[in-house]
Amino acid sequence: MLNPCDPAFVAHLAGLLPEGALTAPEPRHLEEPRGRWVGQAGVLARPRTTGEVAAVVRACAAARVGVVPISGGTGLVGGQIMTGGPLPLLLSVERMAGLRGIWPEENAMVVEAGMILAEVQAEAAKVGRLFPLSLASEGSCRIGGNLATNAGGTAVLRYGNARDLCLGLEAVLPDGTVYGGLTRLRKDNAGYDLRDLLIGSEGTLGVITAASLKLFPRPAARVVALLAVPSPAAALDLLAICGERAAGLVSGFELISRTGFDFLAEAGFDLRAPVNPVPDWLVLVELELPAGLDPEATMAGLYEAGAAAGLVTDGVIATSETQALHLWELRETIPLANRRVGAVSSHDISLPLSAIPGFVAAAPAAIAPLGDFRVNCFGHLGDGNLHWNVFPAQGHGKAEHEAVRDRVKTAVHDLVHSLGGSVAAEHGVGRLKVGDLARYCDPGKLAAMRAIKEALDPVGIMNPGAVLG
Repeated sequence: MLNPCDPAFVAHLAGLLPEGALTAPEPRHLEEPRGRWVGQAGVLARPRTTGEVAAVVRACAAARVGVVPISGGTGLVGGQIMTGGPLPLLLSVERMAGLRGIWPEENAMVVEAGMILAEVQAEAAKVGRLFPLSLASEGSCRIGGNLATNAGGTAVLRYGNARDLCLGLEAVLPDGTVYGGLTRLRKDNAGYDLRDLLIGSEGTLGVITAASLKLFPRPAARVVALLAVPSPAAALDLLAICGERAAGLVSGFELISRTGFDFLAEAGFDLRAPVNPVPDWLVLVELELPAGLDPEATMAGLYEAGAAAGLVTDGVIATSETQALHLWELRETIPLANRRVGAVSSHDISLPLSAIPGFVAAAPAAIAPLGDFRVNCFGHLGDGNLHWNVFPAQGHGKAEHEAVRDRVKTAVHDLVHSLGGSVAAEHGVGRLKVGDLARYCDPGKLAAMRAIKEALDPVGIMNPGAVLG
């Protein structure tokens, strides 16, 4: 049983930390982007050093006070928000935002967990390197949270998830022990890989304080195109052509439905597709090329091959960086338009690539008995991650469907599970999907997860209620 983070405990903690490390939380620390929950906390701890994080966690373990880590606060599954139970301590890494070192000759850098993702990218660029993790929230999310949730983004197809971009971690474990695993080694088989255990654990096994990250040579050029395709099945066939003709060069392959562009207009964004009329399905393709290849000619070759195969019916190839940024702006503004329209139920799912056309065809029928809905389907087709979001019919509000929201989610998730997919693709489990994890997770995996949690955090102070409930 946990105890509250009450004034007596806060006073005790104040004697262990420098002045200014403890403050009252601001509203931004207790809200999540979709406005679904408002959290609570007895105090906000903002340490500057790993030693201070360890002191906080050690004190919380001794007093049996819950710790909710918060990074940039951009998570969409409530992992950073605790709405009930004994008041927790909210632990922010925002003041731990330093660059500890960068080695361009090794393609590696070490940064603290509070560094904003866009700043990580900028530090890499200063030495002619690329840190390829890219998200719509990269101007406010922080690398510690990206790793804690194993964030995905738009470049997974070529570079992998956050886990694939991390060489080593420093973290504070639930008893206050500092795990000093900031290795820059590419090969290290000395025992269990605690790095991979902590990445994706969503703050339930410890607090990430710093990370050693992989860098890459910057591409000599990039080219972006928005291509009309007849169907999701055609989009997958086009992806195969891209893999054959541009192996290793495809950094983005995004599926977009016409509904996404309808929502941009409905939500008041002055952004229009440069393809008229807007077809039912489009793909946004990005190639990153080494020196010696003509970007526009390379993309034109893919366009022509796709058209010859009946897979591309129209499209536009960006001929400048401004045009390329505009095409990406269209894609990255769709989630903002979704929020303005107001979803009944949003689904971050992944599927085997070959199962995607069948899912897209079958899912509307699965929810049809529950109401009159619109669906906006978009996402990272190249890695099988779709955002299949359900909205009320035009002229109606999401509140009208609140009674069936959980049934809509279950219908979609049951179908995903039956096709061998995951209902937690890139946003994690948090608190939103605790029930889904219990419903769909392999029993052996779930038992092992509970055993690991019990071994590392027997008191249960780390992010109570997240992931395992």
